[in-house]
Amino acid sequence: MESTRNYFHLHLISDSTGETLIAAGRAAAAQFQSSQALEHVYPLIRNRKQLMPVLDAIDGAPGIVLYTIVDRELSEIIDQRCREMGVPCVSVLEPVIDLFQSYLGAPSRRRVGAQHVMNAEYFARIDALNFTMDHDDGQLPADLDEADVILVGISRTSKTPTSIYLANRGIKTANVPIVLGVPLPERLSTTTKPLVVGLIATTDRIAQVRQNRVLGQTQDFRGDDYVDRSQISEELKYARAICARNNWPIIDVTRRSIEETAAAIVALRPKLR
Repeated sequence: MESTRNYFHLHLISDSTGETLIAAGRAAAAQFQSSQALEHVYPLIRNRKQLMPVLDAIDGAPGIVLYTIVDRELSEIIDQRCREMGVPCVSVLEPVIDLFQSYLGAPSRRRVGAQHVMNAEYFARIDALNFTMDHDDGQLPADLDEADVILVGISRTSKTPTSIYLANRGIKTANVPIVLGVPLPERLSTTTKPLVVGLIATTDRIAQVRQNRVLGQTQDFRGDDYVDRSQISEELKYARAICARNNWPIIDVTRRSIEETAAAIVALRPKLR
């Protein structure tokens, strides 16, 4: 019998897109498995007029308040109103900004949305994302030398979502499927610039994910071999042999999130250079 879950309201107020705040809130909430956060996200809150309805909403559904507001006046309004309502609130950025100011000996410029400035790094991420979308699932193999990372693996080993996540960090990522008995692109075995990483998972995990995919297919789709565990075991054995022959590192994604897999790949890059 499942344990009863408690629900609580989590109010996230941001003067930008709210991505930083959402990530922080979910990371903290994940540590409390018996409780489930009901998220209320308020992005682009940059003046009193926009803030007042948000505070009324919090009053109507009290809970934890997290905010990333660089304007001091608005921050003080949030703090004061939350005290009056008796709800806990925390500025997620303020302690970090204070630490930076103390160490660097310089005040923060307090620019709203500063992390989203369209600088060279921003355009590098867009370029990486475009490259990754163009080189998904083995497309354009002649261009593989231009990649920073190439992911190889059998179907349903999270190659595409991991590629996109890496691209959002500015890493040009291609992915190439390993199909039993089908040779990989010739360019893949001769390339020297990109880091090539093999992704695998357990037979049970891949069978489960594939089964979910089969359930969403049309009636004409033949998925017997696709979800057969002995067939999947052979595919994994074939993939391992290819990676071993080419001395490509392997990452087991069975119990890893996309973010954890991407972090492991990023950690491999300097080691193998």
